[in-house]
Amino acid sequence: MHYLYPPSLDYLIQQLTKLPGVGPKSAQRMAFYLLHGPEKNCFCLAKAITEARQKIHNCPVCGNLTDDTLCPVCSDEKRGQTQLCVVEQPRDIISMERSRSFEGLYHVLHGAISPMDGIGPDKLNIPSLMQRLTKGGISEVVMATNPNVEGEATALYLAKQIKPLGIKVTRIAHGLPVGADLEYADEATLAQALFGRKEL
Repeated sequence: MHYLYPPSLDYLIQQLTKLPGVGPKSAQRMAFYLLHGPEKNCFCLAKAITEARQKIHNCPVCGNLTDDTLCPVCSDEKRGQTQLCVVEQPRDIISMERSRSFEGLYHVLHGAISPMDGIGPDKLNIPSLMQRLTKGGISEVVMATNPNVEGEATALYLAKQIKPLGIKVTRIAHGLPVGADLEYADEATLAQALFGRKEL
């Protein structure tokens, strides 16, 4: 007869394996740390997860994550108001900000067009983007979707929608490796990609 973990511990391990990049062995190590490590750390982690789930929501303007009325970028009056950078995910904004090369506004799509995964334009945060652009004031939209098939398809689709509005549409240069995610790009590479952006 094989030894089995107590049901509650087994359940904890199962839940931890659902985290990205966490396999069974890593989940076991985490579970045992949570059980035998400082009790305060365990409760602080649980509290942090609960509070994040309860307080964080999408910014009603750009779709970025925030626990305030507006995200820090949208509420910063010193940001440039004529450039809008379109990204796939909120974490891409963090990558762009680390490059310190873009001082305008952002818009988060929350994904990319991917017919294979059943994701069409109707499932992305595109209507609010078009509303922002039709209000006026934006002279350039920078497409910073990921340099893969889905990201390219999304950028081209949006360019076709935006160009009739008379707004310049540019694409960040491919200083980024094809197939890579912005999340893993270093600051210098992102800065170079921004400076070398081209019109779509």
